[in-house]
Amino acid sequence: MENLVQLQRNYFNSNATKPIEFRIVQLKKLKALLFANQSLLDEAIKKDYGKSRFETLLTELFVVYDDIDTAVANLEKWAQKKQVETNALNMPATCYIIPEPLGVSLIIGPWNYPYQLSLAPIVAAIAAGCTIILKPSELTENSSGLLAKLLNDNYDREYLAVVEGAIPVITSLLEQKFDKIFFTGSVPVGKIVYQAAAKHLTPVTLELGGKSPVIVMADSDLDLTVKRLVWGKFLNSGQTCIAPDYVFVHKDIEHFFLEKLVEEIEKRDYKFENGNYVQIINERNLNRIVNMIDTDKVFYGGSYNEETRYIEPTILTNITWESKIMQDEIFGPVLPIMSSFDNLDEVISQIKDNPKPLALYLFTADESVKEKVLSEISFGGGCINDTIMHVSNGTLPFGGVGNSGIGSYHGEDGFKAFSHYKSIIDKPLTAEPEIKYSPYTPEKIAMMESLLE
Repeated sequence: MENLVQLQRNYFNSNATKPIEFRIVQLKKLKALLFANQSLLDEAIKKDYGKSRFETLLTELFVVYDDIDTAVANLEKWAQKKQVETNALNMPATCYIIPEPLGVSLIIGPWNYPYQLSLAPIVAAIAAGCTIILKPSELTENSSGLLAKLLNDNYDREYLAVVEGAIPVITSLLEQKFDKIFFTGSVPVGKIVYQAAAKHLTPVTLELGGKSPVIVMADSDLDLTVKRLVWGKFLNSGQTCIAPDYVFVHKDIEHFFLEKLVEEIEKRDYKFENGNYVQIINERNLNRIVNMIDTDKVFYGGSYNEETRYIEPTILTNITWESKIMQDEIFGPVLPIMSSFDNLDEVISQIKDNPKPLALYLFTADESVKEKVLSEISFGGGCINDTIMHVSNGTLPFGGVGNSGIGSYHGEDGFKAFSHYKSIIDKPLTAEPEIKYSPYTPEKIAMMESLLE
């Protein structure tokens, strides 16, 4: 690992990655490589946990292609020197900011979206002009193995390298000094990464998770609300960091809401055999999710099959903060419905009493309610009258706050995540006012005081 990092540092120091044209060529090359191997990518991820071709395109590759297209179209503008105003104290001078790549970057990808959440940060790092070492998840061995083969066979190791392996590999990587670390995963592992980065004062982006709430007001369109909520929750069998984690429903509509939830789930025919659903990633995670389910709280579903790693879409009701399902992020196809409410302030207070979520979803037509929730609750990002789709817009920064993450990416924010912005004052070699030089006479003091006014 030490040799690999040094190899990349030498290459970065040669300035080979800095020309804009070089970066654009690499981005276009990446898109062409993925496009040419889509059938292999589909096959590999299906072996890992049954993801269909449609979901692979929708949830894995679409975001990456969009990020690449956005970067190619805007990179020249993002990377250009930006002139800013010069204040009176520095006249005459020109002031500007120069974006520059941070250097050798480490990207640690997760298992739940093994293509998107590994490749989107790579796009950002390429756009910024960094070199890249990717450590994909070992849990998706087919997807990660194919990604490693494609990238390692088509990019020089000194520029972009994929390193596979489990805990010993990542431990060895984190001992090295990087110029940037980008991690997507759980809060506990995020803390380990952050501590390792601190030893070298390495800047980090941490894309973590948490329990993302849903608030359904009485004035919401129930048919659309339930349709969009069910889709967002059970996409990828709930194995999504921004999946709706628990729901507050206004008491006036709770009965109708639950009826429609069941109708919508049954309408969507959630079976992985027909391409509408995916398996749980492994037996350990299946058992973890099943152990969260209190059978006395099951309103719908609850069945599972260890052999096929299938958990039926499940609804739990009459949930409180003391319930087992509320102690950790679910990351599975189980939807807890909290006790119904009639006071929005109480809901807001409960959410604020817990760690800041990565996402929040509000269903209402009331503009004053939208303003109240958005202004009073801190969260990474979210949707009004939809779920999950904020991640699909490359012009919106994606990231968490507090326990749910540090930093953001996608579009220009991804470029910024892997860049340093260098501030410059450029003065001409001509005469200048003597005010800043000693001796500091009463006249100079008077002049300084007048500037303060």
